[in-house]
Amino acid sequence: MSDDSAAGSPPADATRGDPGPGAARDEAAGDARARRNVMVLVAAQAILGAQMPMNFVMGGLAGQYLAPNPCLATLPISLIVLGSMVSAPFLSEFMQRHGRRAGFHLGTIGGGLGAAITALALWVHSFPLMLAGSFLVGLYMSAQGFYRFAATDTASPAFRPKAISWVMAGGLIGAILGPQLVKSTHDLLAPVPFAGAYLVVIGLNALGFVIFPLLDIPRPPRPAPGSPRGRSRAELLRTPRILVAMICGMVSYSLMNLVMTSTPLAVVGCGFETADAANVVSAHVLAMFVPSFFTGHLIARFGVERVIAAGLVILAGAGIAGLSGVHLEQFFLGTVLLGVGWNFGYIGATAMLTAAHSPEERARVQGMNDFAVFGMVTLASLASGLLMNCSGGSPVAGWNAVNYAMLPFLTLAGGALIWFALHARRA
Repeated sequence: MSDDSAAGSPPADATRGDPGPGAARDEAAGDARARRNVMVLVAAQAILGAQMPMNFVMGGLAGQYLAPNPCLATLPISLIVLGSMVSAPFLSEFMQRHGRRAGFHLGTIGGGLGAAITALALWVHSFPLMLAGSFLVGLYMSAQGFYRFAATDTASPAFRPKAISWVMAGGLIGAILGPQLVKSTHDLLAPVPFAGAYLVVIGLNALGFVIFPLLDIPRPPRPAPGSPRGRSRAELLRTPRILVAMICGMVSYSLMNLVMTSTPLAVVGCGFETADAANVVSAHVLAMFVPSFFTGHLIARFGVERVIAAGLVILAGAGIAGLSGVHLEQFFLGTVLLGVGWNFGYIGATAMLTAAHSPEERARVQGMNDFAVFGMVTLASLASGLLMNCSGGSPVAGWNAVNYAMLPFLTLAGGALIWFALHARRA
């Protein structure tokens, strides 16, 4: 494939001008390669992506098993997200120089090595070793976050929202597969809990070396002396569309992580079984990805700002459902709404971002965005464990505190969207 060849990217702004029917036909024909790449990325999202719900189901419970203090139970999940935040700018620049395929292979190495270290940590009962393994898993999480951007590299402006949406939809299979793998393998190496499931995660990462060679994404050309380098990071942050897209992406993802980090602990803490927690997480992850089959069409029809706004409203509904009680059906309802709200908010923010930068700014914008997003998610996951385990001394009190904590973030993102709409109207 041509991952190592030099070629430019198509124009980045999917919102400028009307190409007309002739140009639209040319774009559709030119999207044949983009569609093939999307199918490869869908497979990666479906198979390799199964490890992320596995890590989120097991992270808090395995952390609770090893942590010297219950308030530190979700720290392994926080370290995964921290690792993703730290590696995002590096991975973005690495892919700019060496291509998407090389970056995705590097991510699978991090995911497999991190799972191996975590399995060893459970075997020798070492919480610090588990934290080290979790941090390495963050390299895979960061790489997976770039699947959605890679889908747009060879796509026409009109096809980009659908390409992003389809790749995110690939997580549907991972949503089903991951929790089921946890249920069937968490006692595989009993009496050491979850160690067997982490061995399965190693196998999932190994499959990346079969999938990613099928990608056909050109490596960006090295800039010639005197060629345009695009805007600086400070200039990019002063662009209203980029700033608002980043804020909405940060809030959508961090709220999803805030609630889902504590959900398995809340379900088990309220008297239900580990299998119930896995089923709740499975329903949530299904809700994250099933809407992806039509989110791109909704963006094309109603506009990205309206879809993001709808996502924020649905996230608010998830918080209300979480505060309504701790019966199993209320856990299901709240986490399903959480998944749908994340989908609209996060895919919408990604589409908004990719329409606001030029090809030479790609690595700068995408690395900066994912650094900010996963930085916010790191804080949310840390706060989740503290709120859940150190707020009032009961699982119900902790769960209520987690859901109340959504309010200021939703206010921030909603205010940013309103400001952007007023700014666009004045402009």
